[in-house]
Amino acid sequence: MQLTSNWPLPTKGIRFLTPQFLCDQLARNPLTCGLYPVAMGYYPKAEEHQMVREKHQNNLLIYCTAGRGTLMLEDQTFRIRPGDLILLPKGLNHSYSSHSSYPWSIYWIHFDGSLSDEFCRHLDMSSPVQSVGMQPRLISELEELFSLRHSGYNLASFIHGCHQLQQIASYLALLVRQQRSKSGKQIDLDAARAFMNEHLHGQLNLDSLAAHSKLSKYHFSKRFKALTGHSPIQYFINLKMQHACYLLDASVQSIKQVAAALGYDDAYYFSRLFKKVIGLSPDQYRKSKHR
Repeated sequence: MQLTSNWPLPTKGIRFLTPQFLCDQLARNPLTCGLYPVAMGYYPKAEEHQMVREKHQNNLLIYCTAGRGTLMLEDQTFRIRPGDLILLPKGLNHSYSSHSSYPWSIYWIHFDGSLSDEFCRHLDMSSPVQSVGMQPRLISELEELFSLRHSGYNLASFIHGCHQLQQIASYLALLVRQQRSKSGKQIDLDAARAFMNEHLHGQLNLDSLAAHSKLSKYHFSKRFKALTGHSPIQYFINLKMQHACYLLDASVQSIKQVAAALGYDDAYYFSRLFKKVIGLSPDQYRKSKHR
């Protein structure tokens, strides 16, 4: 099966394949076997670029930064725009092409490894195409990863590159969730977090949090936990305890004063919450930082 297209590469284009001997080493190395790049590239203004694949043997990420394109999956057609992320897991037959009048510019990575399927699931994309917007940080990290083409197939460089790839995949998962939270009647997680931070010195209940997000308590709780893994109140408590750590580290306030600064009149109750979240009592935490 042809791994990459035979699109004529322009001066500023990039197409780099990890040689088979190095893929074999990366697949065996415990530091890299989870996720490693098989091929990667950047196609600027890719006129007449197209690809058809059957029996797709690895996973593919494509990030469109300009122009337009089309993705075909079975009987579905997806129109690609700048800021769109495409995920094509292994085994998925597909075809895609650049727009004839507005050719796309795309970054792409073929990847594999024992954790590659887990990373695909962690991306949690409800569709093969997800808009994540124009992300300068993402472009910068992709270009840094692509510097592997100058490494002379050095194993140490590729070990570092594999961890860069994990960072890119985990960052994309955050971007997907952030974009989802801003669409429709989903939660604006940044706004909810900012509201909580404004009230770290007092108390919030589920009613006020849901009202701030303009959702019912049921829908707010369900969607918030889906995004963060925590209930809204537990997340708020976690933020409070993180700030408590800062106060214990950066000040000489007593534990009672720290508790009061976070809206807890009962220092014993605060200490129990702190230990439940942090795993140490406030006094143990303060002493442990000097070890």
